[in-house]
Amino acid sequence: MTEEQAARMFAGMNEIIRAGEEMRHLRAEMIRLLAGAGWTQERLARLAGMSQPAVSKQVTRASAGEDAPPAADASLDQWDTPWLEGRLWGLAEELSAALDDGAHCSRLVHALARGRKRFTPQNVDALRRLMEEDLREYGAEPPFAAYRNTYDRIARGLDVLATAGRGAEAVPASRRRALACQIQRVRLHEAPTAS
Repeated sequence: MTEEQAARMFAGMNEIIRAGEEMRHLRAEMIRLLAGAGWTQERLARLAGMSQPAVSKQVTRASAGEDAPPAADASLDQWDTPWLEGRLWGLAEELSAALDDGAHCSRLVHALARGRKRFTPQNVDALRRLMEEDLREYGAEPPFAAYRNTYDRIARGLDVLATAGRGAEAVPASRRRALACQIQRVRLHEAPTAS
């Protein structure tokens, strides 16, 4: 085996480990968020596919403040940069899926999701340009008209309204991005006109 082959193998393994760790953090964040909104531990355990004691442990950690930042807000109307980038990412994933991975943005979306690319200003600008091409091409057809409205709102936020965000420093940017991505995707499935 060559050094290059070994490096590729380790990169693939690290990618999976990083994604798994990020998803565990995201799941814990969702449990804290929903527990804070009054959801029962039994209900959360059933939905998360976890044991009730495991959920109880997450909720106890959150209430004790042990290694747990304040629970995030599930509202899409947050204007810090990581949140808006996460919404953009979620919308791009939906756009890519709607076009059976034939979207201009698909390749970059997959690279961001797998951690091969990072959310740098250059990559975010590149993603926006590619999404604009897709929306220009398909924007008049449903559900793309709703995607266009959502994109315009996110883009306006990134251009004008993005701030440090309340509580953004307490929750890592990568976690806020991942949470916003998931919430944006769920909202697009709930109501195609949701922004």
